[in-house]
Amino acid sequence: MQTTPRQKVIFDHDGGVDDLLSLMLLLSMDHVDLLGVTITPADCYLPDATESTLKLLRLFGREEVPVALGNLHGINAFPAEWRAQPKICNAFPMMLNTPVSDAQLDCRHAPQFIADTLIASDSHVTVLMTGPCTNLVAALKGNAAAQAKVKELVWMGGAVDVAGNVSTHNHNTSAEWNAFWDPIATQDLFALGIEIRLIALDATNELPVNKAFLQDLAKQADYPMSQLAGQFWATTVNSIPAYEFTYYMWDVLATSYLALGHTSFTFERAELAVSVKEPNAGQTYRSPGSDQWVMVATWADRDQVLDYVLKQFAR
Repeated sequence: MQTTPRQKVIFDHDGGVDDLLSLMLLLSMDHVDLLGVTITPADCYLPDATESTLKLLRLFGREEVPVALGNLHGINAFPAEWRAQPKICNAFPMMLNTPVSDAQLDCRHAPQFIADTLIASDSHVTVLMTGPCTNLVAALKGNAAAQAKVKELVWMGGAVDVAGNVSTHNHNTSAEWNAFWDPIATQDLFALGIEIRLIALDATNELPVNKAFLQDLAKQADYPMSQLAGQFWATTVNSIPAYEFTYYMWDVLATSYLALGHTSFTFERAELAVSVKEPNAGQTYRSPGSDQWVMVATWADRDQVLDYVLKQFAR
């Protein structure tokens, strides 16, 4: 009996709570062959995010998956209180009780690891990216051999026809944070010509992390991964103090696309450009004639995605 080949994936994340939840979800997918995990020092402090990543891989029995660390930094730093959240995640009992080892760390910096892993693959690879694109752009720019191995990039980034989520003294709120962290890399990414599926705020706005979802997750707390996921999400309730439950399933939604595909998403092929200057640095906007084509997720089926996430965390 012939079996379907597993989907080869490289996961590049930037260590936030949503990124760690995405790693858990990705590790629950039987159809995924995870070739490696790389970390961008963006929405995290790198040592804390590295510890979280290694512990989650160990909890899932995936100590064979290499982890490579990024050494490139963006232009606009994430708020310090957001970057500290992996430290909180590492303080939960299940994480504290999980030993950590540096044996999985690859000696190469993340961009070199990504390029080498792509070129060495005997088939095309999906890149899942839930942080800024700096590592990936450094790996692919000027490297035709690596670019040729990318099946598609699934990126949680950008805001096309909706408002952004950047609110700083020098910005007009038109950009999304992953694109804003390194606007020049975002511009370079769109110019590469690779297949991009952009899980932008246009789609992620469908999935706020509300109390009803957290209660559904709590009902299955007898499952260790549900309990840990509930604890992780609980750290986000006061992440934007002026509101209640304003955290969204940004990265988790992008990760779920690898399993649900077009059954739960609507995409539009659009020509996009990126601003690299104030007051709208990082804005991803429609630019007819730019010849920079991106598949933009415009809608996601909230019920299907939530059902899938709950099912995967109750395994």
